[in-house]
Parts: sequence; C-alpha cells; structure tokens
Amino acid sequence: MPARTIERFFNNAGPTKPEDHYHIDPLARVDWDEIQRLIDQKRYFVLHAPRQTGKTTTLLAMMKTLNEQGHYVCAYANIEGAQAARGDETKGIPAACSVIARSIEDYAGDPRMTAWWRSEGRSGEPQDQLTQMLRLWSKQNDRPTVLFLDEVDALVGDTLISLLRQIRAGYAQRPEAFPQSIVLCGVRDVRDYRMHQEGSEVITGGSAFNIKAESLRMGNFSQAECEALWRQHSEATGQPFDPAIFPELWEDTRGQPWLVNALGYELTWRHKPARDRSQLLTLEAYRAARERLIQSRATHLDQLTDKLREPRVCRVIKLLLASEESAQRLPVDDLQYVEDLGLIERTPTLRISNRIYQEVIPRDLTWTTQATMVEEPAWYITAEHRLDMAKLLAAFQQFFREHAESWLERFAYKEAGPQLLMQAFLQRIVNGGGRLSREYGLGRKRTDLLIEWPLDEAQGFNGPLQRVVIELKIQHQGRTATVAKGLEQTADYADRVGADEAHLVLFDRRPEVSWEEKIWQGEEQYGGWRITTWGA
Repeated sequence: MPARTIERFFNNAGPTKPEDHYHIDPLARVDWDEIQRLIDQKRYFVLHAPRQTGKTTTLLAMMKTLNEQGHYVCAYANIEGAQAARGDETKGIPAACSVIARSIEDYAGDPRMTAWWRSEGRSGEPQDQLTQMLRLWSKQNDRPTVLFLDEVDALVGDTLISLLRQIRAGYAQRPEAFPQSIVLCGVRDVRDYRMHQEGSEVITGGSAFNIKAESLRMGNFSQAECEALWRQHSEATGQPFDPAIFPELWEDTRGQPWLVNALGYELTWRHKPARDRSQLLTLEAYRAARERLIQSRATHLDQLTDKLREPRVCRVIKLLLASEESAQRLPVDDLQYVEDLGLIERTPTLRISNRIYQEVIPRDLTWTTQATMVEEPAWYITAEHRLDMAKLLAAFQQFFREHAESWLERFAYKEAGPQLLMQAFLQRIVNGGGRLSREYGLGRKRTDLLIEWPLDEAQGFNGPLQRVVIELKIQHQGRTATVAKGLEQTADYADRVGADEAHLVLFDRRPEVSWEEKIWQGEEQYGGWRITTWGA
C-alpha cells in the first residue's frame, strides 16, 4: 500500500520539521556567521529567547549544519529534566549527564559516552561528573567538539551552580580535552539564572560562569517572514488569504513565532469549514480564529500569564495596565528581564509586545473575577438586539460602588484595579456574542476600550455592528479639567475607530471623597460627538 500523503501544516507544538510544517529557515533567524565565528574562536556563549520562539528548532538546525560541514562534532542536549532535582546536585548533575551522554549517541552517532556513563561515569563525584564526561568526549574525537545545552535556566540552586562551575573548570583545556565551544540556551540570560534553590531570590549567574563571551538574543519573525510563512499554505494547497489579514496578523503577533503558527493552525485546520481549500480565508474568519485562540487558554498563553505573578514582572506590567505612570519608576534590570520573557517591547516605546498579549493579560488577571460575577448579557440587550449602554454603565456604577473595596483588594495589580474591574464587567457581558478590544500603555493617561456588537445574529460579525467607545481615566485633578482632557481623547479615539457612540468614565480614587460625590452622570458635546460622562 502506498504511503499516505500528509498535508503540511502550521506547527504549534514542539520543534519544526520541514517535511511536516510550513517554516522559515532557522539559520536565517540568527546571525549564523557571527555564531560560527564565536565557535571558531573557541568561545562559550549564551543564546536566549522567549518560550516557543523556535530556539530548539534553531539549535537542531545549527547542530546539523556543523556536523555536515565536518569541522566539528556537535551534539544538542535538553537538560530540563534535571530541574526535578531542584538544588540537589547529587541528583541534578547525574540527570544532566545521563541526558548529555544519550544525546551524544543520538546526534553524533557515538555510543561510547553512554557506555562510559553506565559503566563508571555515574559512580564518580557529582561535583566532577560533567567535567569528566566532556573531557573524555573531547579526547576521544579527532575533531573538536561543540555542545549545545538547552533549557539551562530551568535549573536552580546548587544543581545550576555546579553545572556552570564544572563547565568553567574545563574551559582552559579546550579544544583538546574539553569542548571547543559550549552554547547555553534558555529564556533568560545568564545574569538572571536562579542560584537559590527555590528561585525566591534572583542573583547574577556571572560569578559561576564568568567565561561567557557573548549573549545573543533570538528575535521574532519579521513582518515579511510572517506573510511568507502563511503564503506557503496558499502555495501548497491553492487556498487564498484575504490580503487584509496580513497587517492584522502582524499587529496581533508582532512576529512571535508560536502565535503566528497557532493562528495559522486555528484558521486553516481547527476551523473545519476552512478545510475546503477552495474557500477564501476572510478577515472575519481570521478574527474569529484569533478570538478562539485567546479563549482557548492554550499552554503558551497560560505559561505567559503565569509569569504575571512574579514580583519583577508585576512591577512592570501593572504600570503598563494603569497607563498613568512613566518608565522612570522601573528598574532597568526588571525591564530587561520582562523583555527577555517576551512580554514587552521597549522600542519605539515601552508597551506590551503584541495585541494578543494585550488582550490575554487583562483577561487572565480578571478571569476569576469575571467568572464569579452574576451579570448576564441578556439583561442589557434591547429588542433591536443592541447593547443598552446607558443601562449597562449605570449598572457598573452601582456594582463598583458596592464591590470596589472588596474586589480591588483581590488584585495584585492594584494600580490598574478600577480599569481591570471594569474590563472584567464588560467582558462578562460582551462574551455573550460581542468583542472587546483594548488599548493601553505607559503614559497614555487613559485606557481605550472598543465594543463591537453584532446587530444581526444570523450574520454575526459579517453583518452590521454596534461600535461603542469607552474611555477610562483616573481623576487626579479637579473634575472639570479631567473631563476636558478626557473628551478630547475620547473623541479622537471614536473618530479613529469609526464608533457609533462614545462614553467617558472617570474613577475618583481619593478616599476622602464620598460615593455620593463620586457617582454621577452627564453629557457633553465635543468635535461633533455627543459623549456621555460617568463618575465612579
């Protein structure tokens, strides 16, 4: 029976295999000439990038190329399994050595290290096992050896310190009796490696690994690469994309490789009608795929939002969510760390990395809050299937008055508490069939919300939409001055997105002001817009 032909697809799990997946050449995603120069110069260095950026795929491609060139013997090993030992080097180092020995056999075709480890290597002292293994491997080969160690930063405490120090111990003997080059790969740079057993205190790893020559960071896809990757699907299947998708794809992902691939898989495969390859993939189909991906709480997105609980991440993200502060309050090391995790970009301005993360982060922070609310969408839908925004915002005022103190106390992100609570309230309603989009960032002095609500249930987002702008601001000055500035910002945003109606909500955080003074409603004209104003 002939082998079944399997259609290539977008890879959203594990290393990319060119025979199975649409892909961008991994070596084109790094400065391969620079990496080869460092290896030729016998350098030890770090290659780091956020999770699911394509590090493993790239390391495997580099290893394959080096072995094919014939100048070196190269092996790749993922030592994440040693993390289970935590700070116990008597378990962690043997676990790492066992993986490295098997990897040398698998990737370099050399079973001698596996045999040595089983016969005598494991009986040695853990503080010297790795040094002995790499020494023996290098001496047994007639070509210099190169080792790529992946997920090094998953290790903690004495396991990590011992591994780094054993590498440093053999450094002077390279290349005759130790690897010509060792590349440490992970999410973090070595300065952020967790030396304490439980990772509760982060101190520099430099003292344990001061032989590092360079620290290279792997970037995202470019805009052109995003489009080129997706067009491989059209070339392979004949199925066309609406060209309007590609600018949205770029802003939604900013080239984050997992997001680009996951969206492609969601649109072209999980959405079963799209498996008819004669069907045009429309912009609305893309937006629906985007929403499904966000709501799926996929592993990548869960890992991402789990980082929000870390104090260093919280310090940065809470100011971005609040939109009120400047970056002057943020330690440079915290900014670099959160950037290394892939959560923020610092150029041209400091912001959440992409639009999907901008959606996922506030949703995750308020998920429990939203899930425990009693509000129901049907309460706020008119007979014409429109959202009754006056009724909805009046209900939020009462909800905020009754629950603000107890609910805001639950947020670790208290600076952005009012904005997050309102977003949770709206998300609870909009999840009944609409879409809520957000814009926020350092120094904007506001949070912009856009509700899109389908007016024809049969047509959904392909039919007419109710488009509502809600501007959120914290009242720092007197009400008159804050309203005046807010009206200008609200009208500008409403113009930009083509809204049907506009609302401005001011939060007064001053404890000495009574709720009777904080809760109010008004109406203003600005630039042709009738803007309803609300106090909370």
